[in-house]
Amino acid sequence: MNPFPKLLEGCLIDTNHVESAAIFVAKTGDVTAASNFTVCPEQTEMFRDAFKHVNVTRQRGLDFRNKHYTCVRADKHSIYTKCEGHGLILVRTALYVIVGTYSQSMYPSICVEAVEKLAEYLREKGN
Repeated sequence: MNPFPKLLEGCLIDTNHVESAAIFVAKTGDVTAASNFTVCPEQTEMFRDAFKHVNVTRQRGLDFRNKHYTCVRADKHSIYTKCEGHGLILVRTALYVIVGTYSQSMYPSICVEAVEKLAEYLREKGN
C-alpha cells in the first residue's frame, strides 16, 4: 500500500495552507502521489533540473502553471519561489522531491514549514 497519498493529505493539505501537493522520485521523476493537481513529466524534469542547477534557479526562477515564479531561496535541499501572492515550494530528500503550492489566502510560512517537516520525516525514515 502506498502511504504517500495519506501523508500528503494529512501533513500538507489538511493544514489549509497548502493548496496542492505532490511527491515524486528524485532520480526518475515518477510521481508517487499528488493531491489537487496533476504533475506532468515535463514539470518533474524541470523540478529535478532546478535542484541540479540551483544557481541558475536562484537567478532565473521557475515557470510554473503559465506564470513566472521568482526564487526566494535555492539550495541543494530546498527551493522557494513566489508569484503574485502564490508560491511553489520544492524540498528534496535522498529519494524524493516534495512539491507544495500556496495561494493568496494562505500563509507562505505555514506552507514552507509543513513541506519541510514532511521532508524531515522522510529523511528520518531513510528516504
